[in-house]
Amino acid sequence: MSQSLIVALDFPGKQDVEQFLRHFEGEELFVKVGMELFYKEGPAIITYLKEKGHKIFLDLKLHDIPNTVKSAMHSLASLDVDMVNVHAAGGSSMMKAAIEGLEEGKQEGKERPICIAVTQLTSTSEAMMKKEIGIEKTLEEAVAHYAKLTKESGLDGVVCSTLEVPKLREVCGNEFVTVTPGIRLASDDVNDQVRVATPKRARELGSSYIVVGRSITKAENPLEAYKTVKQQWEGVTV
Repeated sequence: MSQSLIVALDFPGKQDVEQFLRHFEGEELFVKVGMELFYKEGPAIITYLKEKGHKIFLDLKLHDIPNTVKSAMHSLASLDVDMVNVHAAGGSSMMKAAIEGLEEGKQEGKERPICIAVTQLTSTSEAMMKKEIGIEKTLEEAVAHYAKLTKESGLDGVVCSTLEVPKLREVCGNEFVTVTPGIRLASDDVNDQVRVATPKRARELGSSYIVVGRSITKAENPLEAYKTVKQQWEGVTV
């Protein structure tokens, strides 16, 4: 299950990434590259991480007209990343176009990247969703609706809160991938995320993948923090 623990490389540039990864010599990680890092360094950061042997979740949350998303996904698939995402709010046609782009752009002999959709950001509360976004459903209902649409559109799964995983298992089945950010060790601050959980709780609720950032990247000893998270996630007693 260690390859289902994703470390968020939320750094401003390659130099910070290199410094962080020095703690993990010999470790093959599954890492998340987000907008800040990718927009600064471009595809070169993906090449660098692949050469180091790491798997990559390229977290760009595409949300545009179907043809634009298809073309973008064609380009991203050619980078040989392992996971990508879109916003489910872009609709079924956009999500289907994303899959088409990935299939057409994947490297020869390789499987297409896992494609997941963002339901609601973990920084979104139900009150905010209703007042600012204008969705007159409960948060659970809205997430379940987007997850069902995602599955019907041919995607592999969704990004969601751990708290929503049990409901999504009911709606979409056990094979549906759930990637859950907002993971913190019990001793950490929650920062800007509203719906958070510990690695142990994520395991108990049935998450497929967890995304962990500050608990590891801001730790005094990142490798030890990584091992602690991994042990809790895998249910290992030491």
